[in-house]
Amino acid sequence: MSAALEIVRVPVLADNYAWLIHDPASAETVAVDPGEAQPLLDAAAQRGWTIGQVWTTHWHPDHTGGNAAMRAAGARITGPAAEAAKIPTLDVTVGEGDTVRIGDHVADVWHVPGHTAGHIAFHLRDDGVVFTGDTLFAMGCGRLFEGDAAQMYGNMRRYAALPDDTRVYCGHEYTQSNGRYARVAEPDNQAIAERLAEVDALRARGEATVPTTIGLERATNPFLRAGSAEALAKFRAAKDAFKG
Repeated sequence: MSAALEIVRVPVLADNYAWLIHDPASAETVAVDPGEAQPLLDAAAQRGWTIGQVWTTHWHPDHTGGNAAMRAAGARITGPAAEAAKIPTLDVTVGEGDTVRIGDHVADVWHVPGHTAGHIAFHLRDDGVVFTGDTLFAMGCGRLFEGDAAQMYGNMRRYAALPDDTRVYCGHEYTQSNGRYARVAEPDNQAIAERLAEVDALRARGEATVPTTIGLERATNPFLRAGSAEALAKFRAAKDAFKG
């Protein structure tokens, strides 16, 4: 069995998280969604790691802004084929059904449109890990900039089918604001109330609230719990206007 991956959260920009994935067996390191390069290069160097790959979930600059510098430092950039025209730094393009690798660890590429038209996620099935970019967040989902609620609902159903202990690595520290809306969306859900209290305490200490797990999202995320695309659309419209 392959050695466990090491995954490091790296804050970038205002509220983004990029991720370093390191495989001790092969000594390979991947950066996921580097909105800026230097924090990841520094975090890798502190650990004696060299970033050889970048996995990009979508074209937005806060997820791709570091790609050029990463490429100049020797990394191979992989991202969604459907958004290649918007990500000129790509060396490898992938889509639904493709795979990417770090050492002996294999990630399935999922097409998860809605936030952007070509958005992808990376699911390392054997490791119980999924990198969701700006689709599934802790207690929330991404805004529908280039797609519709039916697409995002399909994504949520796909994520919800994963095992409860699957760890979810998303692209932003949005949990507190998502949780405040979730309390309004499901006022009788005690699990949401308890989780929001935990999140508030973490944020008061300046601590991160992700990664999360599919099981926790299934209990407390209104978008993952939505029973239909129409219900998700109502939640999304309400969250977009939410001021709490």
